Amino acid sequence: MSRLKMGKENASPSALSSPDLLKLKYYLINTVSRELEGSDLPAEERKKFAVERLDDIYKRANVNLPDDMRVRMFKEVGNEIFGFGPIQKLLGDPSVTEVMVNGPKSVYVERNGKLVKTPVKFEDDDHVRSIIERIIAPLGRRVDEDSPTVDARLPDGSRVNAIIRPVAIDGPSITIRKFAEDKLGVTDLINFGSMTESMAEFLRACVAARLNVVISGGTGSGKTTLLNVLSSFIGGDERIVTLEDAAELQLQQDHVVRLETKPPNADGEGGVSIRDLVKNSLRMRPDRIIVGEVRGGEALDMLQAMNTGHDGSLATVHSNSPRDAIARLATLVLMAGMDLPIDVVNKQIASAVDLIVQQTRLKDGSRKVIAVSEVAGMEGDTVILSDIFKFKQEGIRDGKIIGQTEPTGLRPMFASKLEDAGFNLGADVFGGSVANILSSNRDRKRRRR
Repeated sequence: MSRLKMGKENASPSALSSPDLLKLKYYLINTVSRELEGSDLPAEERKKFAVERLDDIYKRANVNLPDDMRVRMFKEVGNEIFGFGPIQKLLGDPSVTEVMVNGPKSVYVERNGKLVKTPVKFEDDDHVRSIIERIIAPLGRRVDEDSPTVDARLPDGSRVNAIIRPVAIDGPSITIRKFAEDKLGVTDLINFGSMTESMAEFLRACVAARLNVVISGGTGSGKTTLLNVLSSFIGGDERIVTLEDAAELQLQQDHVVRLETKPPNADGEGGVSIRDLVKNSLRMRPDRIIVGEVRGGEALDMLQAMNTGHDGSLATVHSNSPRDAIARLATLVLMAGMDLPIDVVNKQIASAVDLIVQQTRLKDGSRKVIAVSEVAGMEGDTVILSDIFKFKQEGIRDGKIIGQTEPTGLRPMFASKLEDAGFNLGADVFGGSVANILSSNRDRKRRRR
């Protein structure tokens, strides 16, 4: 500590160089961390002890920093001991929706749908690795050279992906998809322009009437947020089972069973996949099955569940359009290892899925539902889709895309199911007169024959 005194009784801020301040910071971190190691004090008591010890050590160091600099240093020390180091302040910023660490010296965030580089930096690769270990340790997960990737979550439910060397060439990388503290509801999505009131009314009826709904979209398009909103339409008297790689869904109902995958151990054993969870969930007497993301052979088990009495299931899938979602589901079914003809797979999809909701992040960063399409059956070997709502772009103003998702005038073939569930949606929801809608439906039925 003598080097920190700089040969003076009370060193001024200008007398301390950046390396000296860094030494002081890490001396505080290492000393307090060592004293807390193995402590069984409650969390609040640990923090109180840390604050008292930091103040005591700082005074004994005979360093006289300005109050704002001292407070900032103490906060950074606290983030290293109890939080997630340099990125803790980003995680606490409500305007940040995603944090991306591309190695120790490059940290980006997403604000308002746009990527912005920050001045935040880690000391080195080991510093980033220590934060990764702190994130995954409570979850019993591991990351090392033999298993260099890991999915995890923060205590608030934010999703985390981490990847290290030798796979990550430029150093350990962390990607954190944050969730807002205040859970978004359907009113928020309407106010944001993500959907219209008519669309929200229609989707509420579809979920309540126990239709099988697939949410389709690209990475970062808002699929999980929309899935949360749609799940809020499920009645409180139903048993819901959620299946996810890393638990993200924030359902508000009481009767919810949350299941999460488990990676294999160091010997490659003991792993539990989404497909394993889908199979197990069928034995749990679920009223609803919600799959956070379908990305493998579990697609076959999910479709079979939808076709054998588990109506009202919800899931998301990565694709760029409703038509692509059908092709993606077919591909994922074939990944189950069953040698099924494609026409049989398509019939399974057409029979199981009632509705595809396409969510997209537009070029201006806004997220919108750009299509709501009914899976209307088969025509030959092709799955037929009918757009009930479709986004129409009117132009670009001040860098913002102008447009809205409008009804197409078609009434879905499953309208009778909605009516049986007590939802008599007027012709205004579907954007046309009753006569025109009935005429369109008759033409569609005639073409099916």
